[in-house]
Amino acid sequence: MADNYKVELDRVKELIYIDVEGEIAAEMNIIIDGSDRIIIEHTLVSPKYNGRGFGKLMVAKAVEYARQNGIKITPHCEYAKSVFDKTPDYKDVL
Repeated sequence: MADNYKVELDRVKELIYIDVEGEIAAEMNIIIDGSDRIIIEHTLVSPKYNGRGFGKLMVAKAVEYARQNGIKITPHCEYAKSVFDKTPDYKDVL
């Protein structure tokens, strides 16, 4: 995995993204539906960064945000659904 990266959630753009030294390496399109739900629409990782776990990091950021704000997540994205299926610790936010 890249050493210098940060995972950010931008409420205005409804986007979770990973910045690697100024380059957007991955994006997760979300919809913040009112004050009670995040809908994960689509996940995209630049081919240059495939296999580094960036998709899982973005799902984890969504889960963290949901827990901090007492809201739920609806994963429409197939990738995000698969992460939720494989991670029992995330069931509380579904």
